[in-house]
Amino acid sequence: MKRTKRMIAGLLAVTALAAVPSCSKKGGSSSAPETTAVSTEATTSALDAAKGSMDIVWLSDYDLNTAADGKPAAALEVFQQQYGGKVEYIYADHAMLSSVLEARIKAGEEVDMVPYIEGCFPENAANGYYAPLDQYYEDMGMNVPGLWDDIKDVSEQFKFNGQHYVMPYSLSDPLLITYSRKMIQDEGLEDPYTLYQEGKWDWNAFTSMMDKFVENANGTRRYGINGWFGQAALISSGSPIVKYDGTVFSSNLSDEKLNQAGQLMESVAGKQLYTKGWRDCFPTDQSTLFYAMGDWALGGSNARNLEMDLMIVPFPKAPDSDKYYLSCNFNAKMLTANSLKGKAVARYIMCERYVATSEKARTADKERALAQLKTGNGADKHYITEEQYNALRSYLDPKNITPVFDYASGMGEKVSGNGMYNYETRGVMQNLTTALLDGNGGITSWAELKESVSPTLDAEIARYNK
Repeated sequence: MKRTKRMIAGLLAVTALAAVPSCSKKGGSSSAPETTAVSTEATTSALDAAKGSMDIVWLSDYDLNTAADGKPAAALEVFQQQYGGKVEYIYADHAMLSSVLEARIKAGEEVDMVPYIEGCFPENAANGYYAPLDQYYEDMGMNVPGLWDDIKDVSEQFKFNGQHYVMPYSLSDPLLITYSRKMIQDEGLEDPYTLYQEGKWDWNAFTSMMDKFVENANGTRRYGINGWFGQAALISSGSPIVKYDGTVFSSNLSDEKLNQAGQLMESVAGKQLYTKGWRDCFPTDQSTLFYAMGDWALGGSNARNLEMDLMIVPFPKAPDSDKYYLSCNFNAKMLTANSLKGKAVARYIMCERYVATSEKARTADKERALAQLKTGNGADKHYITEEQYNALRSYLDPKNITPVFDYASGMGEKVSGNGMYNYETRGVMQNLTTALLDGNGGITSWAELKESVSPTLDAEIARYNK
């Protein structure tokens, strides 16, 4: 513990860091930090093992050594300064990462660290491709006051066989609702962001707004919502599709809160409030009140709706809930099975967490996020307002909104796969979140949909309980 505290002191001596890790599933920081020399004591205490013991083989589709402008990721530069470690990069296509990892492990070829990818846990842990991190808690600084406090509980959602394989150091890619304050005001509706701040942004307020907007159509075709709605709607219940008691997995489709969320989706589909046409930004024709999508679409939505005063809110909560629940991605690095560099990977993870919480890094990230991108003729191409940015950061803070991990998202192709986007071949999770909204498979009710997918879900869960 003393060594870890000295290492943290050394980290605090790094006075100028760059942006926090990118809100992209491919991760990496957007620019590298400028650093000052750390103390000899901190460096000496860090380099406490044989030469090369802090070198890591990194398998991914992006290189930490050239994260931005050819410079190292911010966490890597901290890691290099504190431990003198290096990262050897081996490329693997994003979609093929698990199979390449499996092949290298079986061939006895070194690989120490891979990115956490949605869809790969708990499957890769059950298959023996990942190693738990529990024995390296001190090296990750888990007991250092303030370093992990606000996100430590999130890792408890990822326990498998009593151990921790995923230690998220930050959140990204939240599914949010974008709306126009101008449209809300024109329709005589209450501002969803104000309702959220007052704790009143719930399913009832959400659906009543859509109903009124459609009723006020005055001869034109209107819709309540478009975009990536189903997944976030189910997650907003706070109940995952698959639950885990630490030993046994089981279907959670009988959960009352989850059923209420499913019935909400059924109601939205039945009243034709949902329009399934794909859009990469908030609808410019003002035909749709709400746009459900990741934060990546916000900058382009602003640029194409300059006079619409856009704002973002999380998905509404259940009327009797005191919490908001967030569907998002989890930024983490995984220790691979058979790696001999567990201590090095753990300390690299600690550097990621430090960068994610550094005030200087957050300031740099904000400056980058608020920078306006222009087209060749000077028109706005992409921008985010300061109010939007501050709201987004608050939604990504586990103290404000509870992120939800669902084991079903990583239990194999039959549970979470896309299956060529066809109802008959698509995974259970994909059908639960889209079939009602898109009118797939002749399904018209949540009860019917559950009955349709339950045999497959139960059979796949049984594989994990053997």
